Amino acid sequence: MKDLFYTGGPFIMSVLTGLLILMLVWSFYYFLQVLKKRDDIPERSTRSLSYIKSIGLFAMITGILYQLIGFYQAFSAIEIAGDVSSSLFYAGLRISMITTIYGIFIYLFSILMWFILDNVLTKRMLINEKQNAK
Repeated sequence: MKDLFYTGGPFIMSVLTGLLILMLVWSFYYFLQVLKKRDDIPERSTRSLSYIKSIGLFAMITGILYQLIGFYQAFSAIEIAGDVSSSLFYAGLRISMITTIYGIFIYLFSILMWFILDNVLTKRMLINEKQNAK
């Protein structure tokens, strides 16, 4: 796993890991807010939960952007070198996909976290509505 981190590029993999940590902290914070039964404004809570998906989407787009930057650099190097073996070319393609795969995993994890937290918030709001109706 450590090898993939350095192979994908330490800078961008650190940026993506930072986004993963930010998404986890945001999720944990709002999960605690929902569990505390803070019933100030439900719309604000659902909007705040949607930021989890936004952070994950930003991670995925960042991974794709850096893959495209890697493609550009690789094609520039191939143009300068002239003829390149196909195994070297495919190895470069494989390496360029590391950031995209990592970004997609972060996005999928953010969707999962959002889905869980949204269901917990919805159930909490239904329980509060039933209690207020009595």
